[in-house]
Amino acid sequence: MRSITKSSKLANVCYDIRGPVLERARRMEEDGHHIIKLNIGNPATFGFEVPEEILQDVIHNLSAASGYCDSKGLFAARKAIMHYSQEKKIPNVQMDDIFIGNGVSELVVLAMQALLNNGDEVLIPMPDYPLWTAAVVLSGGVARHYVCDEEAGWLPDLDDIRSKINDRTRALVLINPNNPTGALYPKALLLELIEIARQHQLIIYSDEIYDKILYDDATHTSIASLADDILFITFNGLSKNYRAAGFRSGWAIVSGEKNHAEDYIAGLNMLASMRLCANVPSQFGIQTALGGYQSIYDLTLPTGRLKRQRDVAWELLADIPGVSCYKPQAAMYLFPKLDPKIYPVMDDQQLILDLLLEEKVLVVQGSGFNWMNPDHFRVVFLPNIDDLKEAVSRIAHFLHRYRKRHAT
Repeated sequence: MRSITKSSKLANVCYDIRGPVLERARRMEEDGHHIIKLNIGNPATFGFEVPEEILQDVIHNLSAASGYCDSKGLFAARKAIMHYSQEKKIPNVQMDDIFIGNGVSELVVLAMQALLNNGDEVLIPMPDYPLWTAAVVLSGGVARHYVCDEEAGWLPDLDDIRSKINDRTRALVLINPNNPTGALYPKALLLELIEIARQHQLIIYSDEIYDKILYDDATHTSIASLADDILFITFNGLSKNYRAAGFRSGWAIVSGEKNHAEDYIAGLNMLASMRLCANVPSQFGIQTALGGYQSIYDLTLPTGRLKRQRDVAWELLADIPGVSCYKPQAAMYLFPKLDPKIYPVMDDQQLILDLLLEEKVLVVQGSGFNWMNPDHFRVVFLPNIDDLKEAVSRIAHFLHRYRKRHAT
C-alpha cells in the first residue's frame, strides 16, 4: 500500500518542548525510572495550584457552560479583559477588540492564518517560543529570526531587526517577558521597536503571558500602551499568572490603528466564528482572576517560592565550570550557556538525550527555541528547591564527565 506521509508544511516545524527526547523519557518512566522533568512550564505539576476563588467560580457556573457562547467570548470575561487593558494603559480598547481563545496558542495560530499569504515574512525573536515559528510556517509564511543579544541581557538587536526587513515583511513579534530567557524589555527599547514598526508599517504582536511573574522590583510595560498609530495585538491568559494552564483560556487584544486593518480584523472574526467559541467553563474564571487578589505576587516576593527557586537554580548553574547564565528578571526559566571551548557540542539534542539517559534529568535544547548555536539549554525552575538542587547536581556531574571526555 502507498505510505501515508505527513504534510510537507511540517518540514520546518518543531516543538521540542514535547519532542522526541520527551518520548524517550516517557518510555524510561514506563520501565520504572524516575525522571526529574525541567522541560515544561506547567505550574500545576509542581504544586502551584489555581487560586481557589477562580476554581470555585468555574465550578459554580458549570451548569451555565454547556452551550456555545459568543465566538469572541463571554461578555463578563471580555469586560474584565477590557478593564485589565485599561490598567495596562492600552488605549481605546472596546469589547469587540477582544478575542478569547483556547489558550494563547490557538489565538497565535488564528492571528497568523488571518494575516499571511504564501511567502509573507514575520520577524520572530531568536530564541523564541517555538509555537510562533510553527504558526508562521503552517500559515504559509516565512519566519525571519532576529537575534536577541545575550551580552545585552537578551534584548532584541535593533540593527539585526532592521537588516531583515524587506517588502514581504508583515509583522514583528515580541515575547515580553521572554520565554526562554527571562528577559524583560525596558520602555526605551519598546519605543525604538515601535519606531521600526512605524517606519515599515508592521503589525506588532506582543506575547505577554508572563507579565505578572516579575522579580527584584521589576515592572512590565505593555508595548501597546506606548502608541496608537500602528496596529498591536497583545496576548495574555490564565496559564501562568494564575497557574491555570489546563484551563486553556487566553485572550488577544486588538489596539492602535484599527481603521486601516478592518479587512484583517474581519478575517480574525471569521476564524473565531469558524471554531464556534473557546472553552466556555474556564471563561467563568477570567473575571475573578483579573479582578481578585493577585496571589502571584506572593510567589515572586523575596520570600516567595518562585523567587527563591529562581535564585537557587541560577546560583547552582552559574557555579558549574564553563556555564554562564543570565539571571532572569521574569517568567520561570533559565537559559544557560555552555562555553564552546569547554563543551564542543555539535548536536544539542543529542546532548540532552545523553543527559536524560545518564542522569535521568529532562531539559530542552536551545535549538528547540530556534537558537542558532548548539550551546544553550532551557531549565524550568518550578520544582521545589530540593528537587532543583538534585537536578542541577546531576547536570553538573554529567557536564564534569563531558569535560573530561573532551579535554584537549
